[in-house]
This record gives sequence, C-alpha cells and structure tokens, in this order.
Amino acid sequence: MKLSTRLAQRGRKALAPGTVNLPVARASTVTFASLAEMDAIQARFEAGEIVPTYGIVNMPLRAAFEEMITDIEGGHSAVTLPTGLAAVTVAILAAVKAGDHILVTDACYSPTRRFCERTLAGFGVETTFYDPMIGAGIAGLMKPNTRAVYLESPGSITFEVQDFPAIAREARARGAAVIHDNTWATGIHFRSFEHGADLVVQAATKYPAGHSDLLLGAVVANEAWWPRLRDTSRDLGQNASPDDLFLALRGMRTMEVRLKRHEQSALEIAKRLQKHPAVKRVLHPALPEDPGHALWKRDFLGSTGLFGVELDVTGRDKVAKLIDGLECFALGYSWGGYESLIVPANLGRRGRSARPWKGGELVRLQVGLEDPDDLYADLERGLARMRA
Repeated sequence: MKLSTRLAQRGRKALAPGTVNLPVARASTVTFASLAEMDAIQARFEAGEIVPTYGIVNMPLRAAFEEMITDIEGGHSAVTLPTGLAAVTVAILAAVKAGDHILVTDACYSPTRRFCERTLAGFGVETTFYDPMIGAGIAGLMKPNTRAVYLESPGSITFEVQDFPAIAREARARGAAVIHDNTWATGIHFRSFEHGADLVVQAATKYPAGHSDLLLGAVVANEAWWPRLRDTSRDLGQNASPDDLFLALRGMRTMEVRLKRHEQSALEIAKRLQKHPAVKRVLHPALPEDPGHALWKRDFLGSTGLFGVELDVTGRDKVAKLIDGLECFALGYSWGGYESLIVPANLGRRGRSARPWKGGELVRLQVGLEDPDDLYADLERGLARMRA
C-alpha cells in the first residue's frame, strides 16, 4: 500500500473494539480471569507477542502508535517515550555503557549535547563532537571503544546535510551503532534505515502529532538492535499518556498532507527571503544555492517547514525589532505544528566546538499552514522594522 493509505489504515487493529479510532484506555493495571490465563499471557508476552500485561507495556494505543511510527520510519519495531529528548537519551543508552566512546554531530539538538556532556559523562562515557560535514573522514575519529555514531541531518539550527551513507558505512565497519535523529525529515522524506541507521529517533511532538498540544517521542530499531532498545526502554520505565497517544495517532492520519503544505510554503517563503536586502543567507537544503543541496537531492525525498535565516544585521536589539511586532509568527522554541513560529539562535550559548558558527544573527523559522502570502508579508514588515 502507498503511504497515504498506510497512514489511514495502520494502527487501528490493536485489540480494536470495532470503532474507527481506538478508544482511550487509561489504566495502570491489567487484570486476568485466572492464574492460568495470567501465565499464558505472560508467556506470550515474553515470546515477543504484543499483548498487554501492565499499563506500561503493549496497551492498545501504545501498540497502535508503535505500529504506525515503525511503518513510517521503515524499521523493525519501536518504543514509545514521553518526550523527544527521552527518545534521544534512550537510543544512546541502548548503545553505550561505562568506558565507551560515542561520536555526536556538532550540529545536534542542544539538549542532546547537554545530556552527553553532563549525564553521559557522569556515567563514564566519553563524547567527541564531530564536524557534520566530515563524511567518510569519521573513520579518523573512531576509537577502539567507539560504540555509537550519532547523526542529525539536517543539523539543528544550521541545517548542515551529512553524508549519511558514508558515515554509516565507516561506523558499521568498526562495529558502532548508527543513531539518527530524523525529526526534521521524518521517515516520509528520509529513509534512515535504507541509508544505514540502526536506531532512529523521532520527536513525535513535532510533525507526527502536528498540533502543538502534546509531548511524545519514539525510537525505532532495526531487527538486530531491537532487543537492546526494548530492554533499555523497559528498564528505564518509559511510557506515555494514552491521551497523548490518541492525539498523536489522529495527527499522523494527516501527516503526509500537512508535510506537503509545510514543504511548499516554506520553499516559497525561503526563495522570496533570498532576494530580500536584509537577508544575508537562507539555510535551507532544498535550495540549489545551499551547500548541502547536492547531498539533500541525492538522499532525501522532500523537505519540510523548518529552516534558518542569517540576517544582515548585528545585535540582539535588531533581531528584537524583527520579532516583537510579528503577527503570524509566534515566538517559541518548538515546531512541527500547524502554526508558524520564529526563534533566534544563540549558538554561543548552545555551543559548537568542531564547527563553530561564524555567521551573523540567525533566526529559525517554522512555516506553518497559514497562507504563505500572509506569512511573507508579516516577515517583510518585520524586516523593514529591523532595518529602520
């Protein structure tokens, strides 16, 4: 079946009572009619069958969500986490232990960097942040104890496109797990497993849910890495609210349609911003002028609504002139919902070590589902205030 059909049909049959949408089951405890039934169901659970035994495992909405996200990303199986950051940390903890070394892209989501520098270091795991443009040169950074290579492509804030197949090939040749944060593209626009990933992180808060009303994460594994991921998630007691899962599943039904609109509107606005005198550069890999365009064109199936804009000004006060009077773009950190957002980058605070940001003032735009003419007019007025 094609993607649009799968998004409508998958995740509806897990213990379904005959309704189009699975009902919300709020439960901590699953009860059994007899000891014999409990033992039989426990045996099925331990054999890998998706049957509920307790509120934290295999409840209907969780099973349905994991079926859907696995289908979208193209892996073997998935675990549900309460946030995107929880998904990042569980994926990494499934691959490393005390005494190990991990390579992480310098352009990662800043809380990922913080987790590696603070919590992971406390567990005795060494992190090296590498230049996202390193490609096959990643081999030169591998150590005998390197157990994982973490990619985020395009990069957070600065949108560098990594040579994913080359990095994955070198990592796997040396026995390291390949972990990818695929939140920007989702499995609709980038097939991580086909390019060599072992574990794929998805902040389902963003495009899968799509309405800025919940927090949710997932990690999808290939068959080889599934037992490690499953056990790590269970040992850490990870779960998500059935109400959030219900909303996420509802959002995923329209995900393909929404992404097409995000992509179309963002590209239209990005191209118009390229011509604006107050804009120094637009950081969007789908633009032919972008340094990562060739890799994006080779590996990706499309783009989404998130990109960066380098402004031709200096000073946060100038950026405030742009942002503070906007009507259609709200000021906020998240993205992936139906509404447009803007946030200034602070790469000094977020930190870059292997590939420092040498440009000027940078803002990130999340282009929502509003009319692109209205959105551009709003930005144009803001840029005029900034220049004045």
